[in-house]
Amino acid sequence: MTKLLRSGYTTGACAAAAAKGAALMLVTQASVSEVSIDLPTGACATFRLHGQTYSADEARCFVVKDAGDDPDITNGAEVHGHVLLLPSSLTGGEISIVGGAGIGRVTKPGLAVPPGEWAINPVPRRMINEAVHSVFSSLIAHPSTIRVVISIPDGEERAKKTLNARLGIVGGLSILGTTGIVRPISAKAWTDTIDAALDVARACGCKDAVLSTGRNSEMAAQQHLPHLPEEAFVMMGDHVEYALNACATRGFMKPIIACQFAKMLKIACGYKNTHAAASELDLAVLRGWAEAAHMSPETLALISQANTAREIAVASGFERTLMKLVADRAGKAAATHAPGINAITLLCGYDGTVIDGGQP
Repeated sequence: MTKLLRSGYTTGACAAAAAKGAALMLVTQASVSEVSIDLPTGACATFRLHGQTYSADEARCFVVKDAGDDPDITNGAEVHGHVLLLPSSLTGGEISIVGGAGIGRVTKPGLAVPPGEWAINPVPRRMINEAVHSVFSSLIAHPSTIRVVISIPDGEERAKKTLNARLGIVGGLSILGTTGIVRPISAKAWTDTIDAALDVARACGCKDAVLSTGRNSEMAAQQHLPHLPEEAFVMMGDHVEYALNACATRGFMKPIIACQFAKMLKIACGYKNTHAAASELDLAVLRGWAEAAHMSPETLALISQANTAREIAVASGFERTLMKLVADRAGKAAATHAPGINAITLLCGYDGTVIDGGQP
């Protein structure tokens, strides 16, 4: 029987809930155990609150983020909301939303938030604003100036395990989400990062984009292409077709694909996604190509007897003709995913070096 996968909530939804909880405690001067907020989808979600404290002019609490059955680096994080009453002259009489501990600042162009601002994206910012406003708007007389501080105490440490620094978000995590809901086993978090990374690359003036399937391949590519800026390197993971189309949309028509032999072979076979669950590698296909290219009997025998693509690459000593055959086919396959794309392939070894590849 197939298990139903459980959805979770975005950091933006958690921040809005925490902010609303703090606002309610400030207004009622009483502890609040849970709050409900409206999500951008039109649905309503209820969140349990923790760490409630309040006084006459400030209140705070936090929500523990639950990412459902698609956990990411923020799963289990405490998203804190701190609401303060301030003299109206300090912020011009508006609800002011700022970042606190563990929330990053944007330092590069191309993201949804301009450089210098807290990494709280527009939709979460609107959700927080609406949640807090819904509390104070019910009062006949309410303070004209309210400051909302969103924080994630261990956000800076968690951010070290993300690509935030590469994207130009320093000092912590981002408050993200467009629907408020995290769908289980969806690729959206990854593809959103691909889009953001390419937007940053374009905004920073990069002429080339290097798409890597993994960190080892990316490091090999960085050593091989030291003249390219950090922003040019984009971790696409298994999302080959998506990344290539994202490149085409932004004018990167000659992207460099950096990966090891097994992934290169999957790309050459035309797979849109190279994850094991989405692409089964049949080495008989490779043997057919090798036969058509009149490769040596030794190479054909090696392919026939091998159990994995890596075994073929290593046992053959990364035989140049075979490697080029697969790399060339990978480049042609890329063009079928994104018409107009003329990809350059960069075949990486298993020791952090580049076996073969062209220069942009």
